[in-house]
Amino acid sequence: MSTIWELSELTQNPVYTTQFGAAYCSDSRELLSSLPDHSINLVITSPPFALQRKKEYGNKEQAEYVDWLTEFATLVNQKLREDGSFVLDLGGAYQKGIPVRSLYNFRVLIRLCDEIGFHLAEDFYWFNPSKLPSPIEWVNKRKLRAKDAVNTVWWLSKTEWPKANVSNVLTEYSARMKKLLEDPEKFYSAKKRPSGHEIGRGFDKNNGGAIPPNLLQIPNTESNSQYLQGCKAIGVKGHPARFPSKLPEFFIRFLTDPNDLVVDIFAGSNTTGSVAENEGRRWLAFEERSDYLAASAFRFLDKGIPTEQLQDIYFQIENNQCVDLMNYKVQPRLFEKQAKYSAD
Repeated sequence: MSTIWELSELTQNPVYTTQFGAAYCSDSRELLSSLPDHSINLVITSPPFALQRKKEYGNKEQAEYVDWLTEFATLVNQKLREDGSFVLDLGGAYQKGIPVRSLYNFRVLIRLCDEIGFHLAEDFYWFNPSKLPSPIEWVNKRKLRAKDAVNTVWWLSKTEWPKANVSNVLTEYSARMKKLLEDPEKFYSAKKRPSGHEIGRGFDKNNGGAIPPNLLQIPNTESNSQYLQGCKAIGVKGHPARFPSKLPEFFIRFLTDPNDLVVDIFAGSNTTGSVAENEGRRWLAFEERSDYLAASAFRFLDKGIPTEQLQDIYFQIENNQCVDLMNYKVQPRLFEKQAKYSAD
């Protein structure tokens, strides 16, 4: 099988490569432009959010954010396959100086559908139960609002019929459902409910798990990963706004098959690429900051690699030298079909 960077038509060299993917340090608009049309199965990303307070990872002001993001989305639409998807994680924000929510994430959705032609396949909501109370002014100090702990995640598709298989992301049955499956007669009878739903005998069939809701409860509690250990070992800061691996994992399993192409256009610490690698998907990661990409290589390495080797990898990548991580001891690929998905 050809490597991903041999298959692509990108005009520049990657900064590192793995068995299934490659990371590039450049503006993703330029990189997307050089890819063939209709070549990507899934773009999943979490761009810098439109917050009022400037962050170190380079967020835009709300007023210009929608125009800015639309540039990227237009290219994404061109490069997606007809059954491809664009999954966009957007955090909430307040208007400047007042306890009133911004509508920027909804304006993004309307703009991408009305002007570019995307379809809203489904709206998802990522609830992070471990998120600290924020914003400080309205929640901690003045006690006027509840903490902001839910992101909107728009699942956009190029056509009305994107590739999807919810059977790949079934959740664990509840304890009550497990008891029902053990003894259906004891727990329910087949009849029409007051809601109008008709519960038949097929309700007691064990399908291997429950259909997940569009509310994804996933704590963002990464604390002792190889990525963070590597950053600490060589004295560099980790990316300040990482999303948890369970988030891209859910959509990669849901919307793609092995060997499909997954792209993250704001890769940051490249959680998406790491998950795609473990799931047997080809991947491309685009990120402008070389320091973020250099540290992201640690996600693909085993724990216990000497600090000197980590430093060597980091500085080669930061200096735009292509590193083949297959020359190092890399993580074994976790390419086994999993029966159930759990967001716990």
